[in-house]
Amino acid sequence: MTYRIVIETTQKHGEFIDLTSEQKHYLKNVLRLKKDSRFIVIDGQNNTYLVQLNNDNAQIIEQLNEQTELPITVTLMIALPKGKGFDEVIRSCTELGVNTIIPIISQRTLLKPSSHKLERWRKIVKEATEQSERQIVPVITEPISFSEALINIKQTNQNCYICVTRKKANHLLTYLLQEITDSITIVIGCEGGWTEEEINEAIASGLIPVTLGPRVLRSVTAPLVCLSLIASVVEKSSSKE
Repeated sequence: MTYRIVIETTQKHGEFIDLTSEQKHYLKNVLRLKKDSRFIVIDGQNNTYLVQLNNDNAQIIEQLNEQTELPITVTLMIALPKGKGFDEVIRSCTELGVNTIIPIISQRTLLKPSSHKLERWRKIVKEATEQSERQIVPVITEPISFSEALINIKQTNQNCYICVTRKKANHLLTYLLQEITDSITIVIGCEGGWTEEEINEAIASGLIPVTLGPRVLRSVTAPLVCLSLIASVVEKSSSKE
């Protein structure tokens, strides 16, 4: 097994990687790696390197040609679920290939996020990136209101879908099978779903309402279903090319 860590691009200087105190502690005291041990670093910008541990830094042995990213860009906008549900969502969706996660404050959102939570979420994303052997660290933004999210969507040319329940709508898979695009945005509500006002506002902003089937899924389950469907369709399509 070859261990992996995520670095900042500023840590790379020529053929050497400057390690932070936290990284050196993790490598030497937690993983018990010795001098000259090899491990992998990723800079979150699609570059992966095999490196060798020195006393205070690491030396690049070779750049690896790995590709585990989805062939399209996936943005997940999700109204914050209560409790620690969001931790579960961002960890699993990072493993499944999401690129950007935008926490939403909707009319039914109960969680009141703090800057401390954002720091924690970004740490979870980083750890999930290392575990799933990805080359890109997903971006997780500051929480924004649903109205702000819709304004941002209007400024893009992405295919945008909002998941709804107990309403007549085509299944997300129907649209995924029609055309594979370069980017897609999925918008998912929290416990209790979206209000009628929010759904109408979303549709007026150009979002397409979709269903994930006849059953009502938990707010922490729906994102995983969406990402699994997207990954399955695009990776299958990509393998045929």
